Amino acid sequence: MLNPEDLYELDDGLPELAGPVLLHSLDGFVDAGSTGQLVREHILEVLEHRVIARFDVDSLIDYRARRPAMTYDRDHWSAYEAPELVVHLLHDETGSPFLLLAGPEPDRLWEGFTASVRHLVERLGVRLVVGFHGIPMGVPHTRPVGITSHATRPELVTRNSWFDKVQVPGSAAGLMELRLGESGHDALGFAVHVPHYLAQSAYPAAAVAALEAVTGATGLVLPVDRLRDAAERTNTDIAEQVTGNDEVEKVVQALEQQYDAFAGAAERESLLAESQDMPTADELAAQFEQFLAEQDGPDAQP
Repeated sequence: MLNPEDLYELDDGLPELAGPVLLHSLDGFVDAGSTGQLVREHILEVLEHRVIARFDVDSLIDYRARRPAMTYDRDHWSAYEAPELVVHLLHDETGSPFLLLAGPEPDRLWEGFTASVRHLVERLGVRLVVGFHGIPMGVPHTRPVGITSHATRPELVTRNSWFDKVQVPGSAAGLMELRLGESGHDALGFAVHVPHYLAQSAYPAAAVAALEAVTGATGLVLPVDRLRDAAERTNTDIAEQVTGNDEVEKVVQALEQQYDAFAGAAERESLLAESQDMPTADELAAQFEQFLAEQDGPDAQP
């Protein structure tokens, strides 16, 4: 095991941080609707920030799996976009400092990376670690955006789970939350439910839900108006594409009925524990996915 300090560098001369929150959002794992990316970009765009810690990407990233971009200019290489896995220092609208860990998910040395994050958490006196991303779900866009929350202590979980016990592919963020909990640190995460027929497009409504969940859990005061405006525009575009197409409207209505049947039974311990005699979400959404893809080509945004 490497020394945790070997994988990151921390700037000198940092201000006093009284129990800051550490937010994290890493590229590379599931992020339906670009939920984590939208929140991350929004925060860094509207709030002043500076990098205070840098992780050793040469040790953590497999360049042949995710080749960084280089620029070739007529007869020479002129630029190289080196990946960065960094911690930003920001202040919310009340002046309270908080941290944001962002960049590519490490390809290797997950345990070493997790140990380094824990070392950084202890070194900076972080009181709470919070992650967020989007997951594709068989839900309609016409219903409120759902969220699954998970945490290192039951008291930190604020949302009812839509899941029972399941096994899924691992992530560096998930391992980080697990190891922090084992070390006695508070950490939680939010998985925002994105209609899976919109999972490949930017879905600002999910980003709004994620940001509101983060503010509710941390007490940070973060601006959200720009994201709300983007969500309204996107929802209007989706509604225009759906309206007047009987086939697509029937698919959405079927998803609505399935959603309402589940959501209306609040006493159920798990929405996945009940056997329902109805089509799967994949079957219901297949035609809708095709419809959206054919509107403006494969790169179209909703």
